[in-house]
Amino acid sequence: MRIVDLSFPIRPHFRWRALSERVATHANGDPLQSTVMTLSCHAYTHVDAPLHYLADGRHIAEMPLDQWMGEAAVIDLTHLGPNGEVTAGDLDERARHVRRGDIVLLRTDWPKRTSVEDQRFWSEGPYTGPSACDWLIARGVKAVGYDYPPDRCIRDTVAGQRRKPARAEYTTHALFFPAGITVIEYLTNLDQVGAPRCRFLALPLKIDGADGSPVRAIALVG
Repeated sequence: MRIVDLSFPIRPHFRWRALSERVATHANGDPLQSTVMTLSCHAYTHVDAPLHYLADGRHIAEMPLDQWMGEAAVIDLTHLGPNGEVTAGDLDERARHVRRGDIVLLRTDWPKRTSVEDQRFWSEGPYTGPSACDWLIARGVKAVGYDYPPDRCIRDTVAGQRRKPARAEYTTHALFFPAGITVIEYLTNLDQVGAPRCRFLALPLKIDGADGSPVRAIALVG
């Protein structure tokens, strides 16, 4: 069985806090090297708990582990260019292999076209339209992962004149979480899966009370 790493490396980024401090080092003669990390729960490849959007939602440590592991369908949306909307029409054409209970991985290869560290990744990326969300809800999927900024309004949070979007503008969050569907954000290397279906795994840290967690997301193929 082939393992495909779908995760970005964690390092400083203009959108997220990701700071590391070496509190003990070999160079200083310490017997063990030790690092303290200050990290957003929503930095780089991560999962969101329902609490991220729903005030009465479960936090990350309360979620069942199988929410983010299991059979997955990879949807090829590489025809989409900058600012392309993922629609129900796209899924009707390209996602017929989706099954009830699947984790759905929406592949645009946007990380191959624009670095996640470039502002263009956020300001010009594809986004998920409401019709696509409704399509996935109707199919009874349990989680959805993306290799692009999932909601169109995210571009407004990094623009020169930034604004705070309204709750409903976070389309995927507003539609998926009330339906019991969770999200896996900022995957990469989906082109390396090379199959329409795989096994998927993205386990969060068991952080009590947290609204999300970084993950090491992988696909198992074959």
